[in-house]
Amino acid sequence: MSEIYLDNSATTRVFPEAAALMAKIMTEEYGNPSSMHHKGVEAEMRIREARETVAKTLKADPKEILFTSCGTESDNLALIGCARANRRAGNHIITTPVEHPAVLRSMEQLMREGFEVTYLPVDRFGRIDPESLKDAVTDRTILVSIMHVNNEIGAIQPVARAASVVKGIRESILFHTDDVQGYGKVRLYPKKAQVDLLSASGHKIHGPKGIGFLYVAEGVKIEPVLYGGGQQNNRRSGTENVPGIAALALAASILSGHFDEDVKRLYELKKHFIEEVQKIEDIRINGVPLSGLSGNDASEIPSEDTPFDPSDLSRAALLFGAPHIISLSVRDVRAEVLLHALEDKGIYVSSGSACATHKKAFSDTLSSIGLEKPLLDSTIRLSMSVFTTKEEIDTTLEALHTLIPQLRRFRPR
Repeated sequence: MSEIYLDNSATTRVFPEAAALMAKIMTEEYGNPSSMHHKGVEAEMRIREARETVAKTLKADPKEILFTSCGTESDNLALIGCARANRRAGNHIITTPVEHPAVLRSMEQLMREGFEVTYLPVDRFGRIDPESLKDAVTDRTILVSIMHVNNEIGAIQPVARAASVVKGIRESILFHTDDVQGYGKVRLYPKKAQVDLLSASGHKIHGPKGIGFLYVAEGVKIEPVLYGGGQQNNRRSGTENVPGIAALALAASILSGHFDEDVKRLYELKKHFIEEVQKIEDIRINGVPLSGLSGNDASEIPSEDTPFDPSDLSRAALLFGAPHIISLSVRDVRAEVLLHALEDKGIYVSSGSACATHKKAFSDTLSSIGLEKPLLDSTIRLSMSVFTTKEEIDTTLEALHTLIPQLRRFRPR
């Protein structure tokens, strides 16, 4: 039985080139980058080249790239490090209820330290109203954190507009975005968007696990949360993961090289999937503000006078959210049951964020968008990658058309 992997928001298959580069560095260029001999200099050069590569994808300066162990560490360092470093200026932070647990749990820690946190509401598509920031910002606000792409429903937040509102109120307020699901799929250049801090992760872009980065704009005050040898200009101690850093940069470079082509194809697959899956009764697509979708109210979105053109990536993002994530609520079928039924056919999907899959509580994101209670436990997530084919999507659609009616017949009465 062939395998169809549609859980790429949880993790991705590593590019073969990135895996090969890691193996080479681990077995041949294995020096410690802090060592002063040739092997150490060789390792340090790998880090320098990787920093330049990643910075280029963001139109940033290489010195603004800080390598971490993962997206979670990047979020923690950005939020806790900046809040502590700027506490004299205030103790108020703004975020949303649909953030990744790495952000939400960081906020809880900061509240224990005496910081105050305001959570902006989101609409039924999972998006904030940037204008709501005008009322939320106070004279004690020091930091705003709004994710770029939601990891569960693929909603794209108006990050640039939100940052513009914040900076228009007070330039000194720092703006952070968790871009773990957006980096490599939805363009965002932090300087142009007035973003001060941006978090990303290697294993979401066909790099290895155990590596991530944090963009920190020049001049931003940030305290370390790890203490030790003072690597990376004393901002993040610990011997650098040279194989992971080099592989992350190579994966980012590969994606960047054919970005438009890949994203256009993913939007075409997403549109095709949504159109076909809605032929099944009582299906809801979450986070997609496109009129005509079953169960979605289109009254809050712009007019759609022109046909969908996946090559217009900005319009595609407006109508379909992120190109790779599909959140599907199936009435009268529990998510876990459908997940395992698909798994029996060699199709791998998720019932929520992989960072919280063992928790029994309902999703903060699904609750925040007002999803009715019977659907909270009936929602699966399919997430594609550059490796996903139309044949795999069609096979998945065929399985859903077969399985959902069967599973509904066995639902409790």
